[in-house]
Parts: sequence; structure tokens; C-alpha cells
Amino acid sequence: MSRALTLLTRSNVCPSIPTIGPRFPPLLLGDSIRLLRLVSGNENKLKWRPPVRYSAHSPLGTPSAPARKKVTLQTLRTLYQKGEPITMLTAHDFPSAHVADQTGIDIVLVGDSLAMVALGMEDTSEVILEDMILHCRSVARAAKSAFIIGDLPMGSYEISPTQAVTSALTMLKQGRVHSIKLEGGAAYTPHIRALTTAGVPVLSHIGLTPQRQHSLGGFRVQGKTAAAANAVLDDALAVQAAGAWGVVLEAVPAEVAALITKRLRIPTIGIGAGAGCSGQVLVQVDMSGNFPPGRYLPKFVKRFGDVWGEAERAVRAYREEVKGRTFPGVEHTYPMPEKEFREFERMVEERPASEFGK
Repeated sequence: MSRALTLLTRSNVCPSIPTIGPRFPPLLLGDSIRLLRLVSGNENKLKWRPPVRYSAHSPLGTPSAPARKKVTLQTLRTLYQKGEPITMLTAHDFPSAHVADQTGIDIVLVGDSLAMVALGMEDTSEVILEDMILHCRSVARAAKSAFIIGDLPMGSYEISPTQAVTSALTMLKQGRVHSIKLEGGAAYTPHIRALTTAGVPVLSHIGLTPQRQHSLGGFRVQGKTAAAANAVLDDALAVQAAGAWGVVLEAVPAEVAALITKRLRIPTIGIGAGAGCSGQVLVQVDMSGNFPPGRYLPKFVKRFGDVWGEAERAVRAYREEVKGRTFPGVEHTYPMPEKEFREFERMVEERPASEFGK
């Protein structure tokens, strides 16, 4: 028994140490308990039993071993230096992060847009830090290769650099993200400096900043005049000097974004800012077409799929088959020996009708 405990300890407590042998896959805690019951004192007599499923539902698709190297800040810098566009896409839960990661997206952003697309809120100003952290954790469980960024929501960083650092460190530690995104330009350079000093990688966000839509007069394109474009450049240079590793440019004329990108030494990620940026980001729900007909879409969104249409088709088909009693079919049910069923029928008949409320 002590020999078995040693083997199990090596397998479960320290996965880097070889397991009991090539005939046995890595063991989980539940497997270890069952294996202990089979131990006869001889390692060669151990028998492998498949893991027991404790739920009718299997995991959505527990990420397998990453097929690509982990994307890091250095990876992103290398892409930028090579002139290779950086792909960034939002995700707000395990499924959306899983598909983004498995398709090779460089950066998964847990954006505060989840306020609308995942939580049904009116705008991003409603979502709070605790909401964001919950969704970050879900995304982090799926995105094993992509670089993960968490969006600091409105009210979690503006008061002071200290508040920004506290919120960001909480998001990194509890949300398991690799970097944070922060809206604001030159006015928030003290916050960015404090964050980078604390070891928190910062992606800045300038141009149209949705958290400040009310002060901007709504969702309006920024930098449409020479003076306004120069102000966007000032913000970009300021956040670069403060230590941001990159900057999102939202709703800025393409030629303005392209010129700013050429003048910076850090990557720009565009959303509604043309193809001249160092990379692009879109909200996954928007670009995948996972929304009902008639929903407003910004001009810069391209719909690459029709997830809503396919989901609607499947749900309608399910409803019709249930109503028509064609689902579930025999292939979706579990068999029972005829003899056992007849015995069960007999037992039911012997019960008094009063038991059934009739």
C-alpha cells in the first residue's frame, strides 16, 4: 500500500515527475482513489479503469495540449517588428474563448462589451470589476495559447493610480489574465506608469472611448479634423511614453490611424480605424453574426458568419420534433431487458392506485 501511495503522490502532486508507466495515462484524484482500492502490493497487477463521469454532460471541450506556443508580450513584439498583423478578438465565456484560441487568434480580449452581449446591459458603464473577473476566469480556462487581456471597467481605475493598480492586480490574480486594457490617453499617464511599475502590462485605448460616450456626445468618430487628429496623436505618444505596450485606436479615420501607427514604436490595434494599424480587434458576437435580425451594427463591423441563424434553425427543429413526438428517437434512449421491464410493470400494477393520486 505504501508503494501505491508513493506512485500516486508522484503522479498527482507533482505532474512533472513521471507517472507509473506508459501503460497508464495521467491520473486524476478520483482515479487515484479508485486505483488505491485495486492495489494488491504489486505495481504490475494494477488495472486501469476509465474515469467515472459524474454528470450527464461532459465538459464543452476541455482544451487539449496547446498546438502552438504560448503567445506572450515578446511574441506580440516580434509580430509587430516583422510587420505581421496581430489578431485580437473578444471572448466573454469558455465557448467563445475556446473557439478563438483553437483558431489561432493571437490575443483574446475580455472586453467590457460583455456588458451588452453577455449580460444584457444597456452599455459598458453598468458592468463592474467583479463581473469582469468572473468572465476573465471563464475565458482563461479555455484560452491556453492566446495572450489574454482583461478590460478595466468604468469606475475601477479613474479615481487614482492606486485604485488602478489595486483593480488591475486583482484582475490579474483572480481573473488569470496576462494584461489589462485601460481607456484614456494623456490624462491617464500617471495610472499607466503606476501599473507598469507594479509589473502590470498595459494596453491603452484612445480615440473613441465607449466608457466616456456621454462626455463625447455619443459614439462619434474621433480625429476628423487636423486639430482633433493631432490630439489623438498626442494621446498615443503620451501612453507610449508612460509604458503602455500597445494602444487601441477606435473610430479614427483610416489615414490618421495609419500615420499614427507609423510614428509610434508600439503596436496599434484598430477597431474602425482602417487596415493601416498593426492589428485588428472586433467583438466576436458581432463578427460571427450571433445576434437577431435588425440589431444595429457599427459601420466597421464585417459579419463573417451567421451563428444566430444556425442556432435559430436548430432550436426551431428541436421544438418541432418535441411537439411532434419524433424526438427523442430509439437511438437517443437507454435499453432495458424485456424481462426486467415486465417485472417492473408487475410491481407497478401491485401498488395501490392511491399511491399515484388517482
